[in-house]
Amino acid sequence: MDILSYNRKAWNQEVENGNPWTIPVSSETIAAARNGEWHLVLTPTRPVPQEWYPEIKGRRVLCLASGGGQQGPVLAAAGAIVTVFDNSPRQLDQDRFVAERDNLEIDLQQGDMADLSRFPDSSFELIFHPVSNLFIPDVHPVWREAFRVLKPGGVLLSGVINPVMYIFDLDLMDEQKELEVRYAIPFSDIHSLDPEKREQFLARGWPVEFGHSLEDQIGGQLKAGFFITGFYEDIHPESELSKYISTFIATRAFKPG
Repeated sequence: MDILSYNRKAWNQEVENGNPWTIPVSSETIAAARNGEWHLVLTPTRPVPQEWYPEIKGRRVLCLASGGGQQGPVLAAAGAIVTVFDNSPRQLDQDRFVAERDNLEIDLQQGDMADLSRFPDSSFELIFHPVSNLFIPDVHPVWREAFRVLKPGGVLLSGVINPVMYIFDLDLMDEQKELEVRYAIPFSDIHSLDPEKREQFLARGWPVEFGHSLEDQIGGQLKAGFFITGFYEDIHPESELSKYISTFIATRAFKPG
């Protein structure tokens, strides 16, 4: 199965479905960002601490797997030189819509988050990578490529899912609010679900997800050469599991040099 192509089509459909991560920010949000009043989220609810950001104005920023008309336009309005890189053309259309509506300059590029070969070494000073690497089978190339395209002293801000989310039967949790342990980590909708459930899942056209271990998510950044200098957790307010444990993680990583 070609995961990249499948998830591209699935996320194009998510735009049509009105997924919250596909809804462009308002002109009021852009106007406030131009006046220095802005915040962003890597995870569902908690804003990224402002002290996590380097100086934004005039800095080159890569919004990695971050289409949807949300983070990129805000950073551009705040004065950054922004490239939005995403697998989904329809997600990039959302950024294009905001850029045209509010007269912003944003470089929009379609591609695989694990392959940044079109960008030279040390191209960016900040990478903003919200929860998205759950849609690829291997996160290590993402961390290696992020490290390569960051300048020494650059910062990587990332949001990831706590893999504990994937040990439970998600349908049972969502529909009946019951927590039943069923799967091992690493998880994937392709290999972990039984054949009947997998066929039902694919028939819905939902994006295929992968539950990566913390060793891959956190240890992978360290292995790539990053120093992790910030960490916090977050919840999904609609998830039954969030009553018991935080299900999202945000990290600030620094490229030494």
